[in-house]
Amino acid sequence: MSRKYFGTDGVRGRVGEMPITPDFVMRLGYAAGKVLAQSESGKPTVLIGKDTRISGYMLEAALEAGFSAAGVDVMLAGPMPTPAVAYLTRALRLSAGVVISASHNPYHDNGIKFFSAQGNKLPDAVEAAIEAAVAAPIGCVSSEKLGKARRLDDAQGRYIEFCKSTFPNELDLRGMKIVVDCAHGAAYHIAPHVFHELGAEVEAVGSHPNGLNINDGVGATHPAALSKAVLEHDADVGIALDGDADRLIMVDGSGRIYNGDELLYIMVKDRMATAPVKGAVGTLMTNMALEVAFKQMGVGFARAKVGDRYVLEVLQERGWLIGGEGSGHLLFLDKHTTGDGIVSALQVLSALKRSGKTLPQCTEDLTLYPQTLINVKVAPGFDWQKNAAVVAEKEKVERELGDSGRVLIRPSGTEPLVRVMVEAKSAETAETMARRLANMIKES
Repeated sequence: MSRKYFGTDGVRGRVGEMPITPDFVMRLGYAAGKVLAQSESGKPTVLIGKDTRISGYMLEAALEAGFSAAGVDVMLAGPMPTPAVAYLTRALRLSAGVVISASHNPYHDNGIKFFSAQGNKLPDAVEAAIEAAVAAPIGCVSSEKLGKARRLDDAQGRYIEFCKSTFPNELDLRGMKIVVDCAHGAAYHIAPHVFHELGAEVEAVGSHPNGLNINDGVGATHPAALSKAVLEHDADVGIALDGDADRLIMVDGSGRIYNGDELLYIMVKDRMATAPVKGAVGTLMTNMALEVAFKQMGVGFARAKVGDRYVLEVLQERGWLIGGEGSGHLLFLDKHTTGDGIVSALQVLSALKRSGKTLPQCTEDLTLYPQTLINVKVAPGFDWQKNAAVVAEKEKVERELGDSGRVLIRPSGTEPLVRVMVEAKSAETAETMARRLANMIKES
């Protein structure tokens, strides 16, 4: 599908610039409302949640106006993690859920993403219908058919209880000291309570949003802040979420950072101790060491395109339950319909509790391959796959690496760049091979 406004994760951009302007977002709400109204037998109701960006107030009001004009009722959840909106939409049997967030981006960006009644991201066909409806002039139903809006006052408590329900009943977190970095984002008033109510001693950081500090030097995209806090508080483990709390990075008691690949390995290994795991899904960027380890364990492995949306698609195609990205988007389809940083952290913590091991002990038999990533500026429209010299050099590098490495060349989806990634058993080999390919692309 050719998308004009929708990317892989909804509509996103800089606030005040198309498409993140109040007039366009009102049209988007109206268009989405009209599409929903066509597929509903009764009056549709949507849930709107947001992260802590200052622009959320403006965009929330614009969306509410658009939905109301289309005859759709609105429930307002206030600041809530993206996966919380997915859960509440499904639990409350609503028509759709909407999240106002730009995830891990700085405060001056924002976005709109939609969830279906089942708590999944909207199918391409529905997004296409909304895009088509946006092009039409905005209208308004008659006064007696206008949508109403009300606050969902117990959204926080409902979601806290849901998160806790994904942790085994026979376990607790007593005796653990945990630092939770909320990235000054949507989980600031939720995540610390979840871990505390399960028995942990909790130190919260990144938990004082002011509308402008979301993801600013804290959270999953800046895990060094968590490492420092874990050492300062002499904690057992650290948990970092991003602005909308759908991704997870963890830190052990020594301050060492664990990415999504390592956390996925811990979870698959934990599940294998009690029942066979058919397979796991990573992405084109997932470390090769994980693929090798899963093969040795008898676990199937598949790679999806980069993006949790595509990981979910492959999981559903294969009927598997667990997957994720190195960035920290982790999926457990027997726990939630979408990636959830808090739920993911609870799955890792339950693995630690069950095994009686620490994070380093759980990953001592996994050594990630060194990766070198180089961004090469290219002319707009440059297609490396049509360049014989680049293709030949890539094939030569792959032959030299054999089974001990991997090459990935892919264009950026937003900039005139080609990303060259080489993975090898030694950092020196990865660096040398990546530079060879990058130089060939520059020359071409």
